[in-house]
Amino acid sequence: MTPATPAPLNRLREEWRKGRPTFGAIATIPSIQTVQIMARSGLDWIIVDLEHGPIDLGSAHAMITATAGTQCVPLARIAANEPWLAKAPMDIGALGINFPMICSRADAEKAVRSVRYPPRGDRLWGPFHAPFRWGVSMPEYMASADQDMICMVTIEHIEAVERIDEIMAVPGIDLAVIGPGDLATSIDKRGRIDDPEVQALMTRAEAGIMRSGIPIGGVARTAEQANQMIDRGYLALALGFDWSLFQRGISASLEGIKR
Repeated sequence: MTPATPAPLNRLREEWRKGRPTFGAIATIPSIQTVQIMARSGLDWIIVDLEHGPIDLGSAHAMITATAGTQCVPLARIAANEPWLAKAPMDIGALGINFPMICSRADAEKAVRSVRYPPRGDRLWGPFHAPFRWGVSMPEYMASADQDMICMVTIEHIEAVERIDEIMAVPGIDLAVIGPGDLATSIDKRGRIDDPEVQALMTRAEAGIMRSGIPIGGVARTAEQANQMIDRGYLALALGFDWSLFQRGISASLEGIKR
């Protein structure tokens, strides 16, 4: 008798398959309490930022664990497209890796193989703590690990836009997100994401991802922008960083108060 396929721990891929947009934020502050608040405030996912945030693996483990008891799925962004950087976040409970600077087919293939066990990939065995986060046994975790892990690639360089079709043709990519900040920086227009040339590159990247049929993600700075992106087919929208959401909340609280 063929054993039943285990139920996935990660609900995101099914949400995207049904065409339902999901919303998240990027956690850069090494704080359990901040993640607990974010995870209980309606977000579908949180990316623990190991690329730019001052977060070590011990803090990342605590932050991933802090999402327990909610519908919020913990993901992790790593500093470079290297399997050894992806390994530990997965083994402590993250259910997806956000790979930066994917600029070629080879980059995308490397990322895909980093998150899946042989024979589909090159992930090494050692998920000692992930099963405890998800309340399953080690065999149960292993049985659904490949389908649970999200491979999120970031298109954030002009070279990636030039090669968008070859990148998106790689099997195993679960989500492609457009990173406007680094995309602008790659053409010497850092901080100018509204520049027409940057916007044109984003449009080209968006079209390429849409052609592939792979779910697309991006950054929405306002509700109006988020709604426009949803209408265009975006399925994963980052609403901000923890620090920016915190800053916006304080500014909104002060607005209109006489000083």
